Amino acid sequence: MQHPQPFKRRSRRLYAFFCALGLILALLGAQVPFQVGFAFDLPRNQALYVPMSDGTKIALDLWLPADLKPDARIPTVMRMTRYWRSFGLVDLPMESDPNYGDARRWNEAGYALVIVDGRGSGASFGSRPHPWSEREIEDYAEIVEWIARQPWSNGKVGSFGISYEGNATELLAAHHPEPLKAIAVQFNNFDPYTQLAFPGGVFNEWFVRQWSDGNQVLDANDRSFICVIQKLTGESCEAAKAVVTGVKPVDEDTDGELLKAAIAERRQNLNVYEAAKDITYRDDPFGDRGDTLVDFSPYHFQEEISESGIAIFARGSWFDAGTASGALSRFFTYDNPQTVTIGPWNHGGNFDSNPYNPPRHFVDPPFSEQLEELTAFFDAYLQDDAETTPPPSEIRYYTVGADEWKRTTVWPPEGVELRSWYLAPDGGLSPEAPRGDRAADTYAVDFAATTGTDNRWHTQAGGKDVVYGDRADADRHLLTYTSPPLTEDVEITGDPAITLYLSSTATDGAFYAYLEDVDEGDRVTYLSEGQLRALHRQISSETPPYRVFGPYHSFEREAGMPLKPGEVTEVSFSLFPISVLLKKGHRLRVAIAGHDADTFARYPASGHPTLTIRRDRRYPSKIELPVRGF
Repeated sequence: MQHPQPFKRRSRRLYAFFCALGLILALLGAQVPFQVGFAFDLPRNQALYVPMSDGTKIALDLWLPADLKPDARIPTVMRMTRYWRSFGLVDLPMESDPNYGDARRWNEAGYALVIVDGRGSGASFGSRPHPWSEREIEDYAEIVEWIARQPWSNGKVGSFGISYEGNATELLAAHHPEPLKAIAVQFNNFDPYTQLAFPGGVFNEWFVRQWSDGNQVLDANDRSFICVIQKLTGESCEAAKAVVTGVKPVDEDTDGELLKAAIAERRQNLNVYEAAKDITYRDDPFGDRGDTLVDFSPYHFQEEISESGIAIFARGSWFDAGTASGALSRFFTYDNPQTVTIGPWNHGGNFDSNPYNPPRHFVDPPFSEQLEELTAFFDAYLQDDAETTPPPSEIRYYTVGADEWKRTTVWPPEGVELRSWYLAPDGGLSPEAPRGDRAADTYAVDFAATTGTDNRWHTQAGGKDVVYGDRADADRHLLTYTSPPLTEDVEITGDPAITLYLSSTATDGAFYAYLEDVDEGDRVTYLSEGQLRALHRQISSETPPYRVFGPYHSFEREAGMPLKPGEVTEVSFSLFPISVLLKKGHRLRVAIAGHDADTFARYPASGHPTLTIRRDRRYPSKIELPVRGF
């Protein structure tokens, strides 16, 4: 047994740790409850198993308001996670609970809160053949029905989540359990293939490996997860693990045997990285069951979700993977009432990632106001005596550089026109089409080129801030084309698209295009990017499966086209959407790369290819920008 004074000192040290941990766990979906009695003669918090129709026991935490009266009937908001719904803590006061505030906020707003460990994760039984399996989502639908049967329920349920939980929420809507009236999907991936795992068909190897490794640690109930997400080492790591037992068991599991049995079942869980690294095409099998990424992508269920009529609250960011693309495509694909907000945030919305602001700049709107907006949305659809009216179906978006919030129901917004800027001699970028013959630039692919480790892709693993900084040094590894100084302010709002006429000395490759702003002092500010693996360059004439804003590539096996070394080919692809005001005197820049070393897989896997970019009358390489005011 430890002496009490050393333990108290350690507890004080760890208090700050758990406060900092709280926000991350909120993003991951964890929740640490405590026991308090209240007026309805039920514990304020219960951790329990709910059996599913196939007999599998799913763990959840139920939080009820402390002052709930016996005759009260209240709505419920639910969050489903695969990242431990809750921690087991040892001898720490209630105030050390990193997620206590979340439950209290929902309860004080008049809601029950339910947090669920997804099948094959946390304290739940079962296994995971792949993320968001059909059976996993069926579990959530059954839990919605279970909630509606409880004596304190008003029969109305909302579901919300960030990232993985957002996808689980969106897929739940496809099952349309009758009590589910509204959902909030935040910073999730409408199309996981193109918007996160394989943007442009390029394997996001860093993220997938990180995510897969983290899930394996969680599924083994390994407390080192705490040290990984907080970057703790040595004594600090050991101190944290001394007060965290792992995932929280349910109340009835007093000896831990149920949790041990649940953990044993997940030895069958899919290793996501091992499955993903074998994928090249969208229709390749993911795992050994024959399912593809399409089979658990939200867009695949657009008909069912539209027919549900469930109201949708969505958030995305210009700088968080492809979440803004997903939010826009969803808005114009589903028939549901939707309110969409796109800002300049990290993954989760708790950091301002506006590239014109310094790191740690205040968030607009503050995170507390974001939570108030979410609560007001659910109030309108779930509260029986709601005084809040449903928000309008529209897109609210932030223009960086102008620091303005704007609204639209069309995309790109009214008044925006496509203007072409052509690659020009001497690294220039010109609105005038080239007139000469056989003009070109060569680029030996620099496999040290990188966007760093604080980019739009790395934020998806834990929600850290997105900070590109001054890209001037990074651009020295790239092929750049820069315009003359702008003679007036120019707004770019929409999805830029680039067309390159190029040849390569290799049969495969990845092409990256970065849109940047160069100010009067030559500081280079990142605005957006796009990428495309050469193999996927064929533009499809088929109708896309959902609304897209630029060249459509199917990424299917039948469309694969290896390069022929030395042969000029057209490569056209979209950059991720952005809304930015470039100031008079600044210059536009397009930077071309063949690799992003800290994030993506290398194409080709070996060798040192050279690209030749044509920029002449016959092959006018260009970028098309959706502009207003130019």
